[in-house]
Amino acid sequence: MNTILYPVLILGGLGAVFAILLSVASNVFAVEVDPLIDAIDNVLPGANCGACGYPGCAGYAKAVANGEASLTACSVGGEPVATKIGDILGTDAGDIEREVAVVLCQGDCETAKEKFIYDGIADCRSAASIQGGSKACSFGCLGCGTCVDACDFDAIEIVNGVAIIDKDKCVACGKCIPACPKDIIEFVPYDKEYIVKCMSTEAGKDVRQSCSVGCIGCQLCVKACPKDAITFDNFLAKIDYDKCINCSICAGKCPTKAIFPGMTKKEQMEMEKAKELEEEKIETE
Repeated sequence: MNTILYPVLILGGLGAVFAILLSVASNVFAVEVDPLIDAIDNVLPGANCGACGYPGCAGYAKAVANGEASLTACSVGGEPVATKIGDILGTDAGDIEREVAVVLCQGDCETAKEKFIYDGIADCRSAASIQGGSKACSFGCLGCGTCVDACDFDAIEIVNGVAIIDKDKCVACGKCIPACPKDIIEFVPYDKEYIVKCMSTEAGKDVRQSCSVGCIGCQLCVKACPKDAITFDNFLAKIDYDKCINCSICAGKCPTKAIFPGMTKKEQMEMEKAKELEEEKIETE
C-alpha cells in the first residue's frame, strides 16, 4: 500500500510546489498589457496583411496607441475602421479617400504582339527573366498571374492574357505591386473613372508596332482636358486625380482607347460583350 501512496503524495506535493512557483513567476514577470492596444486591435479587420507597414494588426494597434502610426493606415478596414480608432482615441480620423490597385496595361492576347511564345513556369518574374518577357511591348503585362497569387482577397484575375483587378474587391493592401516585375500596378482613387492604362515611354511609332491600345503620345487628351488634369512626359500621358472631374472628354479623344474607364471585371466583361454584339449586328446589316 505504501509503495503506491508515497509516490502519489510526493508527486502531488511537487505539483503543488511547482504551481505555487509558476503563480509567483507569472506575477513577478507579468507584462502589463495596455488596454488601449487591445481596444484598437479588436476593431481591426484581422487580415494581418502588412499593408499598414507593421507586422500584423497587433503591431499596428501598438503603433497607433503609442502615437507612432496614422489612424488611417489600415487600407483593408478603410474609413469605418479609422473612424472606430478615432472614437477610441477621442480624435477625428478625417476624410479618407479610398484607393484601389490598377494594372496599367490593356495589352491582351488580341491587342498586344508577342516576340515569342513563352512556355515556362507560370510566374511573371521567371517570364521577365527571358528577354524581358514575351510581349513585344517591354512595359506590357505578362499575364502569368504572379499578382493573382500575391492577392489574398481574390481581387485579380487573368483575362485573355492580361491581369484585371476588380476594384470592388481590392482593399489596397499593396501586395500585388512588388509582385509585378514590370512595375505596372499602381494605386488610383476608387472614384476616378478614367485611367491611362499604359506605362510605355516609347515613341508613338514604336508603341503602334507592339500594341494597338497603348498611349502613342499624341497629346489630344492633354489639349482636350478642360481642367488641365493631364500632363505629358516622356511620351506618356498622366492624369492628375486631384484635378480630374470624370468628364470623360479625354477618353473620347484618345485614338487608341488607352484611357480606359476604371471598371470592375464584371463591368469590363459586360462592356466587351456589348461591343461584340454591336459588331455582329453591324456585320449582319
